[in-house]
Amino acid sequence: VRWSADGELVYIGRTDFQVKLRGLRIELGEIEAALVSHDSIAQAAVVVSASGVGEQLVGYVVPVAGAAVDRDELVGFVSGLLPAYMVPSVLMVLDELPVGSSGKLDRKALPSPVFEAREFRAPQTAVEQVVASTFADVLSLERVGLDDNFFELGGNSLIATQVVARLGAALGTQVPVRVLFEASTVGELAVRVEQVSGEARVPLVAQVRPAQVPLSLAQQRMWFLNRLDPVSAVNNIPAVIRLSGSLDVDALQAAVSDVVARHESLRTVYPEVDGVGFQEILPVSESVVEVRPETVAADEVLARVTEVVTTGFDVTQQVPIRVRLLRVTPEEHVLVVVVHHISGDGFSMGPLTRDVVTAYAARAAGAVPGWSALEVQYADYTLWQREVLGDDSDPESLLARETEFWRTTLADLPEESTLPGDRPRPVVSSYRGASHGFTIDGRIRAGITDLARRSGATEFMVVHAALAVMLSRLSAQSDVAIGTPIAGRGEAALDDLVGMFVNTLVLRTSVDGGVSFGEFLDTVRTGDLDAFAHADVPFERLVEVLDPARSQARHPLFQVMLTFQNLADAHLELPGLSVSGVDVDVRVAKFDLQVTVTDLVGSGEQSQGFGVEFTYATELFDASTVQGFAERFVRILESVVSDPSLRVGDIDLLGADERVMVLERWNDTSRPVPESTLLDRFDAQVAASPDAVAVVFEGVSLTYGEFDARVNRLARYLISRGVGPETTVGLAVRRSSDLLVGMYAIVRAGGAYVPIDPDQPAERNGFIVESVSPVLVVSTSRDGVDVPVSVPVVSIDTLDLAGVSAGPVSDAERSAPLRPDNTAYVIFTSGSTGRPKGVAVSHGAIVNRLEWMQAEYSLTRDDVVLQKTPFTFDVS
Repeated sequence: VRWSADGELVYIGRTDFQVKLRGLRIELGEIEAALVSHDSIAQAAVVVSASGVGEQLVGYVVPVAGAAVDRDELVGFVSGLLPAYMVPSVLMVLDELPVGSSGKLDRKALPSPVFEAREFRAPQTAVEQVVASTFADVLSLERVGLDDNFFELGGNSLIATQVVARLGAALGTQVPVRVLFEASTVGELAVRVEQVSGEARVPLVAQVRPAQVPLSLAQQRMWFLNRLDPVSAVNNIPAVIRLSGSLDVDALQAAVSDVVARHESLRTVYPEVDGVGFQEILPVSESVVEVRPETVAADEVLARVTEVVTTGFDVTQQVPIRVRLLRVTPEEHVLVVVVHHISGDGFSMGPLTRDVVTAYAARAAGAVPGWSALEVQYADYTLWQREVLGDDSDPESLLARETEFWRTTLADLPEESTLPGDRPRPVVSSYRGASHGFTIDGRIRAGITDLARRSGATEFMVVHAALAVMLSRLSAQSDVAIGTPIAGRGEAALDDLVGMFVNTLVLRTSVDGGVSFGEFLDTVRTGDLDAFAHADVPFERLVEVLDPARSQARHPLFQVMLTFQNLADAHLELPGLSVSGVDVDVRVAKFDLQVTVTDLVGSGEQSQGFGVEFTYATELFDASTVQGFAERFVRILESVVSDPSLRVGDIDLLGADERVMVLERWNDTSRPVPESTLLDRFDAQVAASPDAVAVVFEGVSLTYGEFDARVNRLARYLISRGVGPETTVGLAVRRSSDLLVGMYAIVRAGGAYVPIDPDQPAERNGFIVESVSPVLVVSTSRDGVDVPVSVPVVSIDTLDLAGVSAGPVSDAERSAPLRPDNTAYVIFTSGSTGRPKGVAVSHGAIVNRLEWMQAEYSLTRDDVVLQKTPFTFDVS
């Protein structure tokens, strides 16, 4: 902070602005600053906040240069005012702030912060221990300290809902997800959680089963889609594993049977009664999944795997799991496991894999698996979920409240995104897809992390904001909807369960090109937090309630998905076997575009960046187009992490080569154009072919010579009436030979013709005539036009011009010489505001256009061109 002699305060933060000192308070619109420790102005610290944003303060704390600063006191004071993410972790005291020649802060000259190694502090209170334990459980960590930050430990927006759900269950309350973002360390969150009040949710325990267990809300749409197209593999979840070594096939068969017996969801079919599906859990004896070795040649493995993975399920009759064991050699096998999405999700592959490992190890040793019994099964979760959500007919129920939030948030959502595709959208999607992979390097990744930390956001939110900018800029839409999955396993009892728990949120943002990316990120952060706070209503239920226009050509509500892949790798360690994954490109695209972001970890567990995969619908996009999307996405990220103050509309999407191509090669319109008029071209044609037919109308033909003679006589008459260069003449003649004679006669006289359609409303025609103030209006006795202003109207079909010379008209006869930059005609457009707008076209411009057309299309006298337009359109 710099203070001037007259008491002026210059604050440097997110934006540079100046305010005048007024005692102990400073006000500027909605910005206010409170002085702290104000024994003297020179020793003041300033806390800046913005009103109108609820409890959130959005300023920085800046100690006065050169003053003695008690760091602990300052941080302690500020922590009581600001959200945790806005409290600096490092304070640097400078004698003066470096400024550039303009007097503004030179950010590049600021010293790098010096970080001190932080001592591990163990949680002390019961609440701190619960918070730390919850962090450790969700993030699979051995220990978590009092000062550890959830997001710095690897947490993200998508699993934040798990944390708050488990905290609420453990502490007997309900914790809003926003609290975790505002206080993300163990100590800070413990303080906030103790202040939260509210009843805890009904605990998830085994339920009393009705005769027919209904489908869960998430399963309903899966069931409907399967009934609509049972052969589709779009909702298959595959896992393909190569097993090298001595495989005990009997032990593997027993292990698969053990796992199917353990998880009811893997032995559930979904028949219907009166058109309504329900869960029918089969006895273990009726749900045997056979694992028989099938001999396959090495070069046929991928084809066979693809066949297994892309074969659909009829979930009304088949159990939703398929296992195939392909034997390549006695020591080489490939295990293919496919689960239908109605009974599992991506997170389910973790417990499924662990259970297979445990069961195989036990069976290979001649024992039975020693796992503990599951607390609940999927059917219990289904019934519990319905109890928690309540009935949407009850306005006080959780389901009704959250549904109303989404109904408001997604009101008037555009039916589909309009990314620039290479082909039109088909009537029915085939879900054929392909992928393009690329890397966001460690430098940009570090910038994303830093920007997220400084903005109180997460890496996901920064990437989401950048993706929304890309979609908006490419589609020219400001209203952008992106889908994202969340784990949906808030309750700890679901950790080890196979089932369909994942939910999908619709993140809607309004992209304003005039705001800075930093401001837009704030908007995205708020919108994302609101969405995460209303994540209980399954997406499938929203589709039913919102009832968007249904189409088999696109995904409902959104067509672009953003996924942060935070699933731990499923490791198989089987006795006597070397295990490795097999990459299988099943080429399925559920969305127009799916952006999947994963961590890349290098040596020493130091993140090296993000791996990104764009999965796209090949019916819509070519590979080169999607590669272009990827390049622009990286370019946006690189720009905004370097300068968050950059306006969204100013972010450069073009690469260096593209810029040259667009601005120089594509836009290279420099061509030599002869200094000539439209008449020069017409006269050349008359001289070259005077006896060729020029005009045919209703059986009457005029040669070029005859047509030219009629034009010249009428032109001399018009000159006598005051027509000349830069004067206008109305042309109100319907389609006929007289129309063309009048048009060329006006131009021959040096004037500019203004087409007026006699069949258009008199109000429009009157506006045109009043706007151009023509010398006169040319018409015919049969084309009477009602001109509501005082302008002479000449009927050219009744004029006696027999005594007028038909020879060439020279500049000497005109009121002034005719030049290429003189106006040839004036066309009135329909007018975007409802009022016609006149556009004047010079002789040079129309000659340029004709030169281009004749060169581009190589037209000769042997060509015939059909051109059907009204004469009020300039191309005629």
